[in-house]
Amino acid sequence: MSVSEQHETGTDAGTKTGTGTGTGTEATGRLYGVGLGPGDPSLMTVRAVEVIAEADVIAYHSARHGRSIARSIAAGHLRADHIEEALVYPVTTESTDHPGGYRGALDEFYEEAAARLAAHLDAGRTVAVISEGDPLFYGSYQHMHKRLAHRYPTEVIPGVTSVSAAAARLGKPLAEADEVLTILPGTLPEEELTARLTSTDTAVVMKLGRTFPTVRRAMERAGRLPEAHYVERATMPGERTAELASIDSDTVPYFSVAVVPSRIAAQSAPQPPEAEEGDVAQGEVVVVGTGPAGPLWLTPESRGALAAAEDLVGYTTYLDRVPLRPGQRRHASDNKVESERAELALDLARRGRRVAVVSGGDPGIFAMATAVLEVASQDPYRSIPVRVLPGVTAANAAAARAGAPLGHDYAVISLSDRLKPWEVIAERLHAAARADLALALYNPGSRSRTWQVGKTRELLLEHRAPDTPVILARDIGGPEESVRTVPLADLDPTQVDMRTLLIIGSSQTQKVRRDDGTEIVWTPRRYPEK
Repeated sequence: MSVSEQHETGTDAGTKTGTGTGTGTEATGRLYGVGLGPGDPSLMTVRAVEVIAEADVIAYHSARHGRSIARSIAAGHLRADHIEEALVYPVTTESTDHPGGYRGALDEFYEEAAARLAAHLDAGRTVAVISEGDPLFYGSYQHMHKRLAHRYPTEVIPGVTSVSAAAARLGKPLAEADEVLTILPGTLPEEELTARLTSTDTAVVMKLGRTFPTVRRAMERAGRLPEAHYVERATMPGERTAELASIDSDTVPYFSVAVVPSRIAAQSAPQPPEAEEGDVAQGEVVVVGTGPAGPLWLTPESRGALAAAEDLVGYTTYLDRVPLRPGQRRHASDNKVESERAELALDLARRGRRVAVVSGGDPGIFAMATAVLEVASQDPYRSIPVRVLPGVTAANAAAARAGAPLGHDYAVISLSDRLKPWEVIAERLHAAARADLALALYNPGSRSRTWQVGKTRELLLEHRAPDTPVILARDIGGPEESVRTVPLADLDPTQVDMRTLLIIGSSQTQKVRRDDGTEIVWTPRRYPEK
């Protein structure tokens, strides 16, 4: 019965009142947001059935064709004397002539729908807004909740989500142990989807339909397509499940999801017999930069590569930054055996393993990428795929903490003479200083190298003013982080160790104390003409 029919016949359906009161003096009705589950009426909760039975008004959203999935799920519990409020969307795509555009049309519709329900509540009627899945999980009900819950007594009845239903239909765990489950709308831009799919452990992408081609490309770019599954109309008539890669995009409805299930569960599942040695699939090596410290500095791509790896190879300190994952093998070693680490990683990949070589900072800057590529260029490793993933390098991390001292041309030089003679280092320092480049100096000193910083200071003072700003950035991103700025003439070698990076300003670099007491260092992008 529609509300207009109820008024015309004089039926009083508003005799039942809610348990709370509104802003006026008369008792008001109670608002319910009722989750109906993913589609199968037998998956409705007992509480959902109870609330529908108690309600005077049953409201549901539908498209302009008038059919409502929510109503079809609850149909067996609707009575002839229920007042039905069909909240019909004015648009189902973003094409509209509304002056406020698509969003304006929807906002106007939600306001009108909320006003219709408020009229029932003000009359003392109990209103149940039914919603497939869970009312507050991408549910249409939440738009009514935001507009009415602060005005009327309200209760939300949770429902089984399509996410849970899809996992159950696939028979695959969504997340185990410390895995992170990410739920994404397929309406996100492809780049954003790719980044998030790359960085998470497990994922569900909702709202497919016309977004399916974008979602599939993002899955492929993120390297997750082989793991991905497709579930359509879970628990409903016409249900379909398949590997995502096999789905024709022209056949995908809105009520479908893409699922990347638990990797841990997949690893613990029975595996097919191992192939003969000559038939082993080739693995790959990915050299991953972890940034200067912990997880906050990891890129999404690096995070995904570390999660997907079967073997992790690296210096113990850097491996300790990577969370432990069941099924992964760790191969830790000392910091001075780079070639041996590279060869180990490539040997593992040759046996079909997915290997991540873990490097601090950016792997291509004084780090592991060079060692891996050098060995990979030799027989018998030339055919093994090798990828290098960038990371936040120490120079950029230190510069950001100080301000923008590398805002103009700069040079990056390692002061370590373990792999090149000091004469080469000194020549390069002279050349960079004569060119008035700002300098980022890696590996400035250690317990066995104590004199290089003092020599560097003397050399640079031949080209730079004594008050040139020098940034001492130690343990950036770590628990002992410190950033200090001193004049070049006052640079004390005893304050520098292997965990310190030095940034030497150019002749144009400025040090400024701001009103809040903080000190910033920056190098202007404009250079004066001679």
